[in-house]
Amino acid sequence: MLHIVACIKQVPDTKIIKMNPKTNTMDRASAPAILNPYDAHAVEEAVRIKNRYGGTVSVLTMGPPPAVKAIKKCIEIGADEGYMISDRRFAGADTLATSYALTKALEKIQKIKPVDLILCGKMTIDGDTGQVGPGIARRLDIPPLTSVKKMEEVNHDTGHIIVHRKIEDGHEVIESSLPCLLSVEKEINEVPYSPFPNMIKAARYEPHIWSVDDLEDVDIKQLGLKGSPTIVAKVWAPPKPEGGKMLEGSANEQVDQILSVILEKKELFEAKGGS
Repeated sequence: MLHIVACIKQVPDTKIIKMNPKTNTMDRASAPAILNPYDAHAVEEAVRIKNRYGGTVSVLTMGPPPAVKAIKKCIEIGADEGYMISDRRFAGADTLATSYALTKALEKIQKIKPVDLILCGKMTIDGDTGQVGPGIARRLDIPPLTSVKKMEEVNHDTGHIIVHRKIEDGHEVIESSLPCLLSVEKEINEVPYSPFPNMIKAARYEPHIWSVDDLEDVDIKQLGLKGSPTIVAKVWAPPKPEGGKMLEGSANEQVDQILSVILEKKELFEAKGGS
């Protein structure tokens, strides 16, 4: 039977969060923590695959103790088991260190029950990098399929999967061997309201929580700040865009107006020494 693992993250709700004007960083205390929306679609798709082909769904996250709430939300959606790695030594991790830590946790899960398929959201709304999923796939030496918008077939017996991958001017159909990792788009499904029995199960559920010491063959130098080669030197809020100009008249007149603006900008650019 299939064993699917969805990697998730608890993030601040970016629709509500405020920026600290002094530090130009996100004031995480100003917004509630939620399950990353892209990850919710990954979990929902994992549950749909389970319901269609049979199997079990586990979720995995790295975070502080309150991140248990994100796991419980996944149990509401229909996941069977939840795993969390939580330790101060994970703190401050960039995408490289995060993918390393999650890979070590996946290796431990693999020993409990072999993993056939890993699902991730396309990206997290607090980072927008889309790097952790492919980073995990690279470390596990399995195929990464990014921007997946449709699941066509999963065949555990033959060990292959067929998906539709979103590209700029359409989509491409890809067949891959199992195990593999998918990062999914929001359009892959709709996340429905959770049924009441799932909500009761989630309220009572206690996930498996591991520290660094519970994982095997961990290089401490690759965790947290020590294992993060990238540093955020400065963060600032982008300036508000200037108001646009409505075009009037016929199509030819509107073209003339656009050309007039372009020529005006060109003259200003050249006057400042541009070439």
